[in-house]
Amino acid sequence: MNYTLHQPTSMATPLTYLDVHALFVVPALVALAIAVRWRRHEVDARVAGVGLVVLTGLAVAYTTPWDSLLIARGVWWYGDGRVAGRLFGVPAGEFLFFALQPILTLLWTVLVAGSVVEGVRHSRRDRVLGAAAGIAISLVGLALLRDASTLYLGAILAWGGPVLALQWAVGWRYLLRVRARLALAVGVPTGYLWVVDRYAIDRGVWVISDTYTTGYAVAGLPVEEMLFFLVTNCFLVQGLLLLRWVVHRWQ
Repeated sequence: MNYTLHQPTSMATPLTYLDVHALFVVPALVALAIAVRWRRHEVDARVAGVGLVVLTGLAVAYTTPWDSLLIARGVWWYGDGRVAGRLFGVPAGEFLFFALQPILTLLWTVLVAGSVVEGVRHSRRDRVLGAAAGIAISLVGLALLRDASTLYLGAILAWGGPVLALQWAVGWRYLLRVRARLALAVGVPTGYLWVVDRYAIDRGVWVISDTYTTGYAVAGLPVEEMLFFLVTNCFLVQGLLLLRWVVHRWQ
């Protein structure tokens, strides 16, 4: 199964990676920034600002080598003339996305997170259980790496497990307490990025290999791509919610 469903009828001005940012990511960022500015009196600006800077930096640093390896392996590639400049084999537009997605998701999270919930206790046993759950996800991912058709799926799980282990060790009980907010904060940007990803694939901006994927898709979007955006947005939202909770407890 090849996920490039349609090619544009005219190739004179093909959609580029930077066009995707300009059409879909940047306008959403501007709207969210205005909304956060409008509600600035309801937001803990200092904690939110620190969280945005730290989590965005970590996202870029943690994603770059993983992304570079998968591109080199041929898990996905880019259409002719769709990207500009590369570093470590990663296009400039991809690096830009590593920063823009966290900002997009975290701004939305700031709007919907609400106040910190009091009275959540997280024991040493809870920390061990949270870490073990994340490690188990990584082990499943490592097992899936053995087969070509599950390589992309396994790479996401193996890469994502350590971050989830750390976050769940810090406060999975708190995340469970605020699960409705967590679902809203994760679900909206994830759904939006699914639509953007599906559109970019359809226009040939990037191509997902049928060799290294399961072949399952929802509305034309490979399940591996869906999982990637879900997992990365969980990283971001959980990170900010836990940061706010930890700082609140210290204070």
